[in-house]
Amino acid sequence: MFGAVAEGVTHVKGFLEGEDALATLSAFRAMGVKIDGPREGELTIHGVGLNGLKQPSLPLDLGNSGTAMRLMAGLMAGQNFPVTLEGDESLSKRPMGRIAEPLRLMGVDIETEKGGRPPLRINGTGTVNGIHYDMPMASAQVKSCVLLAGLYAKGETSTTEPAPTRDHTERMLKGFGYPIRVEGATATVQGLGRLTAMDIDVPADISSAAFFMVAATIASNSDIMLNHVGMNPTRIGVINILQQMGADITINNERDVGGEPVADIRVRSSLLHGIHIPEDQVPLAIDEFPVLFIAACCAKGTTTLTGAEELRAKESDRIQVMVDGLRSLGVDIKGTDDGAVIVGNTSEGVFSGGRVSSHHDHRIAMSFAVAALRATGAIFIEGSDTVATSFPNFVELAAAAGFDIQVNT
Repeated sequence: MFGAVAEGVTHVKGFLEGEDALATLSAFRAMGVKIDGPREGELTIHGVGLNGLKQPSLPLDLGNSGTAMRLMAGLMAGQNFPVTLEGDESLSKRPMGRIAEPLRLMGVDIETEKGGRPPLRINGTGTVNGIHYDMPMASAQVKSCVLLAGLYAKGETSTTEPAPTRDHTERMLKGFGYPIRVEGATATVQGLGRLTAMDIDVPADISSAAFFMVAATIASNSDIMLNHVGMNPTRIGVINILQQMGADITINNERDVGGEPVADIRVRSSLLHGIHIPEDQVPLAIDEFPVLFIAACCAKGTTTLTGAEELRAKESDRIQVMVDGLRSLGVDIKGTDDGAVIVGNTSEGVFSGGRVSSHHDHRIAMSFAVAALRATGAIFIEGSDTVATSFPNFVELAAAAGFDIQVNT
């Protein structure tokens, strides 16, 4: 996104060719941006500047990507043309009122379907008003949407968040030379600046690495090294939580790549124990909870999660889908409004075999694949087609690491 509206040519290494990211590329191509690749994870983006995007002839289809839709809405708010943002069946159920509300406060004409759902219709007029927005929820996507709209506003736009969330947007704006100020929980951008193209080396995604962290922790005789993983402090909740549960995780070769901390992570088999997950870690691990549920099932004692109501508004209601699936596999688990209570089991066969539905949620599907490492029989996961949205080579990597896994189409 930033490369497209920067001035100059941005080169990207480590680009994940998942469906979400490819849908984002297609959207910018539809608005006149020349993009070469991807080829073996490399991409060249010929930026058109903040005001160089052209009106697309069709609605922009963002597939399954809530991140793309929410951030793109902020970027589209400043354009001088109308645009419609749409997605697949899952994305069409995601709540977008949380971004429509602050954009309307900024003077943006944005329409949603009933209940604040996609498609989004943004009637760009080229006029955006700077605001200060006290965010009612901890959401990096909402924060980023407002800040991106603020790039087109006169004066300053700022957000204050109630709890820390991912700060990739703030770091990358600095990398592209855009004036941004971060003071505690408040981020402020000065409108009508410019972004200057840069080279980007994308580290391995900690959300994807999390499946292998939990797998290595709960499987016997495991010892794996995950290389070049992004260790942004707003993303390492999964490591903090697993370590509090007793996981044998060590961080090696810490370094900085393009403003983002990176390290190699070694994980070995461990005996886990249940904990009450600290609420200050919840926003730092919000995408990793499906697989953390699997870890909790394999721990001695009870694990309690609270303060995670956001999980009910993801690609699926991740609390309910995990509770239903785990119960069908014999786990003692109870869902709550904002989390779950999981009674762990340290026997080798924590899970029975059976059939579970992922509700076409990629993280749910991969989490049940990890559960199969401690199951007494085969686990059949329905609706696993969406794994390609975020982790297209998951099955191949899992098989290479020792999973007994196959895809039936």
